[in-house]
Amino acid sequence: MDGSPALLLLLALGLCEYGHRVMYEMKVRFRDSITQLRVGQRLELECQTDRDSDMFWVRQDRNGTLHFIVFISSLSGPTFEGNQRTSTHFEASRDNRFYRLVVKSFTQQDEGIYFCLMNINQMLYFSHSQPAFLPVTTTLAPSTPGPTTQHDITGKDPCIKTLAPETTMQEELNSFCHIFIWAPLTGLCLLTLQLLVITIVLRQR
Repeated sequence: MDGSPALLLLLALGLCEYGHRVMYEMKVRFRDSITQLRVGQRLELECQTDRDSDMFWVRQDRNGTLHFIVFISSLSGPTFEGNQRTSTHFEASRDNRFYRLVVKSFTQQDEGIYFCLMNINQMLYFSHSQPAFLPVTTTLAPSTPGPTTQHDITGKDPCIKTLAPETTMQEELNSFCHIFIWAPLTGLCLLTLQLLVITIVLRQR
């Protein structure tokens, strides 16, 4: 057909740009009013969305590392790490547009920032985060500190800076998003462009 090359080019551009204008709202919160977490406490979180979709629960620890917890399918239910249908440490369920996650017995290893995400039309949508940390225990400094040496003063690097937790989390989410969004879209765009080139070459023969 005469319009095939132009149609393929428009399709490629459309696939590369599709999904940028659509936004979905997700809210994560504690189901119960919690003022202070305790070791061994049952922690229940809830993610509310404005549409029906499959959902992931993810935790980011203090070091900024992302940990997959569970995938809740709208058809087959929850799937935990290791492709397991149940977990000894977590519970997960879905009620209409409410996706619930339960930590049966909260430990220090469960500390972090919890959020949910969904994949719609090859686009990842992240919820707002819900921090969950145990109370910080402080220790008193020695009443008679040791003498400060010249080596101690000059050995410190005044240029060392610590990134804010929000900055670290945003960088992790950006890299996580780039892997799962742009990789398949880039491959699909390249494939479509290759088909366009082949079509043009064949039409010229």
